[in-house]
Amino acid sequence: MSAAGWMLVAAPVAALVVLTALLRPRAAGVVAPTRLGVVRAALLTGVFAVLTVELLGAVDALTLPAFALAWLLFVAGVAVVAGRRRRPDAVGHATTATEARRAVLVGSAVGATAGTGAAPGPELPAASAAPPATVRGGVASMLSGWADRLADFRRTAGRGERLLAGTVVGVVLIELVVALLAEPNNFDSQTYHLPKVEHWVAQGSLDFWPTAIHRQVTIPPGAEYLLLHLRLFTGGDALHNLVQWAAGLGCLLAATRITAQLGGGRRAQLLTAFLLATTPMVALQATSTQTDLVAAGWAACAGTLALDGLRRRAGLSDALTLGAATGLTALTKTSGLLAVGPLLLLWGLAQLRLAGRPAATGSRQVARTVGGSLLVLLVAAVVVGPFLARETAEFGHPLGPPRLRESIPMERHDPASVLVNALRIGHTAFDTPLAPLRAGTAEAITGGSRAIGVDPQDRAITFGREVFPVPSWYPDEDRVAFPLAGSLALLGAVFALVRPRRVNPGRPGSLRAYAAVVVVAVALHTAMIKWQPWGNRLLLYALVLAVPLAGLWVDALLRRRSGPGRRSVAAGLAVTVLATSALAGVLALSYGFPRRLVGAGSVFTTTEWDTRFLRRPQWADEFRWAATAVRASDARRIGLVQQNDNWEYPWWLLLRGDDGRSPELVALQSVLPDRPPADPTSVDAIVCTGLRTECARLVPPGWTLEYRDHVGYALPPTR
Repeated sequence: MSAAGWMLVAAPVAALVVLTALLRPRAAGVVAPTRLGVVRAALLTGVFAVLTVELLGAVDALTLPAFALAWLLFVAGVAVVAGRRRRPDAVGHATTATEARRAVLVGSAVGATAGTGAAPGPELPAASAAPPATVRGGVASMLSGWADRLADFRRTAGRGERLLAGTVVGVVLIELVVALLAEPNNFDSQTYHLPKVEHWVAQGSLDFWPTAIHRQVTIPPGAEYLLLHLRLFTGGDALHNLVQWAAGLGCLLAATRITAQLGGGRRAQLLTAFLLATTPMVALQATSTQTDLVAAGWAACAGTLALDGLRRRAGLSDALTLGAATGLTALTKTSGLLAVGPLLLLWGLAQLRLAGRPAATGSRQVARTVGGSLLVLLVAAVVVGPFLARETAEFGHPLGPPRLRESIPMERHDPASVLVNALRIGHTAFDTPLAPLRAGTAEAITGGSRAIGVDPQDRAITFGREVFPVPSWYPDEDRVAFPLAGSLALLGAVFALVRPRRVNPGRPGSLRAYAAVVVVAVALHTAMIKWQPWGNRLLLYALVLAVPLAGLWVDALLRRRSGPGRRSVAAGLAVTVLATSALAGVLALSYGFPRRLVGAGSVFTTTEWDTRFLRRPQWADEFRWAATAVRASDARRIGLVQQNDNWEYPWWLLLRGDDGRSPELVALQSVLPDRPPADPTSVDAIVCTGLRTECARLVPPGWTLEYRDHVGYALPPTR
C-alpha cells in the first residue's frame, strides 16, 4: 500500500479520536463520559461512511479520488470545529444548561451536543467518577485524562482486577495481530461479502447486477460499505479484518458502559469485559470479515444510549445518535432490530414517564418526546432508506425476494413450534464438548417436540435442508457455542428480574427493565428466526447486550456477605468459571478455525493463498489452475458460472489486471428477474465452480471445456 493509502486509512482513525474528544460530555455526573464520547464518535463516523457510499454511488463515483476528497473534507471539518472549541471564548465551565447542551456540528453530518446528564457511575478503569465539567478541549487533554485514570487504576486496583484487565488487553492485542496477519477466509465472505465490494468497485455504483448468488444484492450491506472504504484506500483486502476487530472493541466499550449505567462498579465492568472478550465467538469473529460483530456493536451503542434516557430527558443529540445506531443496525443485519426495537420502546416509555414531571409542563414534554421518537425513526430511515428503496424497486418488497423472506424467518408461529425452535436454538447455543450431555438433551428435545405434535425437522421452522442437532462446541467462527457466557447471562437476567436488589441495590428498576428488554429480544429471536447450524453467530448481538447482566451478577456473588464457608464456595465457583472462560478464549485464538496462532493453518506458517482456502483446501490449486489458463488466453471479458453457495471472490483476486484494475466479470446466470445474464457468446472465456453439468450447459458449441473436481474453464477455438 502506498504512503497516500496509509494516510487515507489514518483519516477515519484521526477523525474518530478527535470526535471522541469533541463529543465527550462535560457535564458533571455523566456515566463513563469517555466511552460515551467514543460511542457518539463511532456513530457519527459510521453514518458519514455510509452516506458517503450512498451519495457517491448514486452518481457512479465509487472511486478512490472521490472517497479521498470526501474524507479529507470530513477530517478538515472536524479539525475546524476542534480548533474553534480550543479558542478562549469557546472554553469555559459548563455552568448553565445552555452551555451544557451546546451543539457541535460537523459539516452536514449528524451533530451531537457537548453535554448530557445521567446517573453517576464509575469510569473504567478508574475508581473515581468522571472529571469536572470543565471543557478541557482537545485530544491532548483527553489522552492526558486517560493516562491519569490508568495511573489511578495501577495505584488502586487489586490483583484480581489487574488480572482481568490484563487478560482483556492481551486478548484484544492478539486478535489485532491475527487480524493483520491473516487473509480473509470466511466462507460467506468468499461467496458474497467480498464479491459485493468488488462489484461496486468495478462498476463504480451501487446498482444491482445479474448474479446467481442472490445474497450479493439482497443481504443488507452495512458492513460491506465500511469494507469498501478500505478496499479503495489500500487497493486490496489486507486491512479488511480490522472492521470486525474495531467492532469487537466497540462492543467491549459499550457493554462495560451499560454495566456502569446499571450501577456496576469497576470490578463489575472488568468482569463484563473479561467475559465478553474471552467468549470464543467474539474472539474468532474479531479477526474475520463476517458481519455479526459489526451488527452487535451498533446494537450495543443503541443499548447504552437508550439507558441514558431512563433517568434524564433526552436532547437533540440523543435522538440523533439513537437514530444513527438504529439505522446502522438495520443496514448491517436486520435481526439486530429484534433488540433495538425493545430498547427504543424502553427509551420512549422512560421519556414519557419523565415528561410528567412537573405536571404543568407535561403536555409540552409529551409532545417533545413524540417529536424525539419521530426524529429517531427519521434518522434511521435516512441511513437505511436508500438500500430499502433499491430492494423495493428491484423485488417489490423492502426485505427482498420471497426466497430470502421465506428461508430465514419462521413460517410458523404457533406456541408449540416457537417452543421447539427456542429449545433447539438454546441447545445449539449452550453446546459443550460433553457428548453424552449433548446427545441426551437433543434426544429429549426431538422426542418432546414430537409429543406435542411438531416435527423437529419441519422446514417451516428449520433453515434449508439442515437437520437438528449439530455439534457446535468446537471453536469455529460460524458455529461455536457460548455455554459459559450464555449461562452466566441467563442467571444474571433471572436474578435481575426476580431479585434485582441482590444484584444491585442502588438501581433495581433500571436493572429489571434492562433485563426484561434482553429477555424480550431473545424471545423475539427464537420466535422469528429459524434454527440453523450457524445460528449462534446470529445471536451475537443478544449475547453482547446480555453479558453486562452476567458481569453484574458475578460481581454481586463475589461481593455478597455470608458465612465463611458459603462465601468461599461462591468465590471458588466464580474463580473456576472465570478461569474456564479465559481458557476457552485462549484456545479459540490459539486453535480456532479458520484463523489460528499455532498448529496446521497457523497465520505464522501458512502462505497467503493457502490461508484463503483453509475452509476448502482442495479448491486452492483448482482456482489457480483455471485462472492461469484464462489469463494466458488474454481474455478480457470473462463469464461466471456458479451456484448460490459457491466462491466467487477468488476470481476477483486471480483475474485482476497487472495494474490492479478489476477484471470484467459477468454472470452467465441470474436469479434477478429484471437483470438478464450475459450471452455466453459475448465473453472471451468462462470460469465455472460447482456442477460440471451446469457449466457444460452454458458453454457455446465448439468451445473447449476443461474441468477438475470443483472448478473448470472454457475457451473458444480462437484462444
